[in-house]
Order: sequence, then structure tokens, then C-alpha cells
Amino acid sequence: MSFSQPKTTIDEGDTVILYLTVTNVYAIEAVPQIKNKKGELIDNVFQTNFGALKVKDIIGVQYGSKVDLTKGWAYVLQPNPELWTQTLPHRTQILYTPDISMILYQLEIRPGSIVIESGTGSGSLSHYFLRAIRPHGFLHTFDFHEERVQKAQEEFESHGLGEFVKVTHRDVCENGFGADLDGKADAVFLDLPVPQLAIPHAVKAMKEQGGRLCSFSPCIEQSGRVCEALEQQGFVDIVNLEVLQLEEVVRVKNVPVMNLEFVKHKKTESDKETKTPKETKKYVTSSAPSSVAGHTGFLTVAELPPLFAR
Repeated sequence: MSFSQPKTTIDEGDTVILYLTVTNVYAIEAVPQIKNKKGELIDNVFQTNFGALKVKDIIGVQYGSKVDLTKGWAYVLQPNPELWTQTLPHRTQILYTPDISMILYQLEIRPGSIVIESGTGSGSLSHYFLRAIRPHGFLHTFDFHEERVQKAQEEFESHGLGEFVKVTHRDVCENGFGADLDGKADAVFLDLPVPQLAIPHAVKAMKEQGGRLCSFSPCIEQSGRVCEALEQQGFVDIVNLEVLQLEEVVRVKNVPVMNLEFVKHKKTESDKETKTPKETKKYVTSSAPSSVAGHTGFLTVAELPPLFAR
């Protein structure tokens, strides 16, 4: 239940983030014993680069505490969507925070929103949706892969989020989102191989007051087909975005300063030269990095106007 609300101490069954370094972050389940290959119960011991952790030792410990490993130490943190995205088990390729933040902004997700997502995948984006829509909203998420659906539902339940989400096994391109969702959604997100086939179904699912749609496409050709389908279905304000994270390089530089009162001069060849004093000043400078983050995908965003305006 560690995702559902802020907590002070770790309870048995919680999902806990074990933070060693920026690049060594793990999600572990706080259960004291697990079954081995023979089906026997043994102590749950988690191995890291800094030694082993007996998981039973963190039950009852306060979140944020420093815990000892056999060769070092780590912090135990309460999970949030950002940390979960770094540590979740990958069943598919996932979206990361730069794209996700733009998706939430463009879809205007807020508490109380009814959101449709397809496909669920590994549930990275789903956890961000759930944090944004609670406590009165609801997420309907779809995936065509039955095993992924089952695992995603189990994760949501174990994280204490089951009452805010329903995971459905369905090919939405062929069968839509279901008649029970007609006219219910404030926003629709699509991450599908052929998203343009799902756009007519998204129109049916959106409220009469209209709504927002966003589709993630790995290539510009797919994004172009999505734009055409959106225009045909009456969407307006169609925008194509690519989110590239650029980290500026900030450093202190010593810059030489020229003092014009001591400029070198020479009246005759026999005169000695007066050299400019070596004076420098320190400046904090900012410059673009030598390499830029690579392409992840295109976000196609559009607005469906209210029914009377279509």
C-alpha cells in the first residue's frame, strides 16, 4: 500500500525503494521470507553492489532511514512514480519523465479526471496518471496482451491503487473501448502500433463537452497518419511535439582582461616595450553540452471540441 498515501514506517508487503547511488536504485518487496526453487521458505536476502540486505530488517523502519548492508549502506524510500519508473520490471519499452510531464500537461490531467490509456505496457505512465487524478478520478487502461494485463492489475492492487484503475484485455483498434465508456472520458492517451485506427473509438469515448487526446509515435510517418485521422474526426489545434532534454553545462571560466592604459607601445625601435599586466576575472558561464539526448518519439496532441461545435 506504499503508493496510496504518505507513510512513516515500512509495513510488511510494502514496495520499498532501496537507494544506493543515482544509478543504483532498486524496488524491493518488504516480505521477510520467500520460496526457493524447491518451494521451501527461506529468508529474503537482497543482493547489491554494496553487499546484502536482510529484507526482514527494514520492516518497521522509518522511510528515509539509512540502513546497513554487509559492505556499505543505503536509504529506504517510499516509492513515487518517478522512482518507480527507474526501477519497475520492464515488460515493454516505457515512457520516461520528460515525455510523461508533457503528456500530463497537454492532456490537462487533474484530480477527478476520467482517463483512458492504451496500451498499459509496463505501467510507467499509468502510475503518473493515478497520482494526478486521485482521489476522485479514474483510469481505464487497455492492453492487447493478456499476461501484461494480469501483471499490471496485480501491481496496482499491491500498490494500493486498485480502486482508482481498471485494466482490460482488449484490442482497442478493432473493438474500441466498450460501450460502457461512451461519453465518459476527459482525456485519451494512445501508445499503439496503429493508433489512427483507435481514434474514431476515442471520439465515442469522450464527453459531449469535448476532451484532449495525445498519441505517442516513434516515427514521423506514424505521427503524420495520426494527424490525418485526427483532422478527419473533427479534432482541432493539432500539434506535433518532440521532447528533448537538454542539460546546460555551467562552469566558472577565467577570462583575461585588457587594460587600455597599459597597451603596448613603441616610439622607436630602441624603446622598451611596456607589457599589458596579466589580469583575469572569473565569470560563471553556461553553454550547450557537446552531445544532445537522442530521439524518443513524437507526441501528437489535439482537442476535440464540444459536441455542438463539431
